[in-house]
Amino acid sequence: MATITTRDGTHIFYKDWGPKDGQPIIFSHGWPLSADAWDAQLVFFADQGFRTIAHDRRSHGRSDQVWHNNTMDQYADDLAELIEQLDLHDVVLVGHSTGGGEVTRYVGRHGTDRVAKIALIGAVPPLMLKTEANPGGLPIDVFDGIRKGTYDNRSQFFRDLTIPFYGYNRPGATISEGIREEFWRQGMMGGLKGQLDSIRAFSESDFHQDLKAFDKPTLVLHGDDDQIVPIGAAALSTVKIVRHAALRIYEGADHGLTQTHQDRFNTDLFDFIIV
Repeated sequence: MATITTRDGTHIFYKDWGPKDGQPIIFSHGWPLSADAWDAQLVFFADQGFRTIAHDRRSHGRSDQVWHNNTMDQYADDLAELIEQLDLHDVVLVGHSTGGGEVTRYVGRHGTDRVAKIALIGAVPPLMLKTEANPGGLPIDVFDGIRKGTYDNRSQFFRDLTIPFYGYNRPGATISEGIREEFWRQGMMGGLKGQLDSIRAFSESDFHQDLKAFDKPTLVLHGDDDQIVPIGAAALSTVKIVRHAALRIYEGADHGLTQTHQDRFNTDLFDFIIV
């Protein structure tokens, strides 16, 4: 297993596929998953000559399960250490859901000297939580419910979460039990404490200032039937801040569109990267 060791002694697992001299693409996964969520994209882009990298966020997957520092700032710093330790330049950063927050906070904390392009997919910025200044967000009760479900019986909660996550509760949806089981498997690999901490990180982190630091070509891609990260307070708000961003909306698409719309997504991301 390939790992880096961060400054606070945490071991972060990562996959590094494709030619080492290819342009690097780093994929940051959503909650409560792992780098495995990106396997199809890692293979697709490696086959196109890119160096494809995906890591398990701390306390998720095969990375160390830590008690402290399960925060968005630390996630961004871990991403920075991965980039620095592998000495990567001209990087394409791709973040889905919580991973989109990680990528965004990375830009806010570390800049874009090593970055070529950014793609935010069903991403949580600029702010998921409903506040007076963010009336389109979700009320805290929603996230308290996620916390309780995860704490009380996360195995069942993760199974149940796959239904809205992939839009399987919509008329005419074709349910893949394999996708549901794989989501559950990845979720159960992580540590409960870190996953609970991560709920606060993805729901309460305010990314408005981080988004203002975006100065590289940016793709914002979102399904308009995303039941996990509703598009209004997410993608549609992000592009008002990152005005040069290209917005691509998948009509009727769910939160897990990287899998449910895999071929279309891979093609659209590829086209964005090579232009």
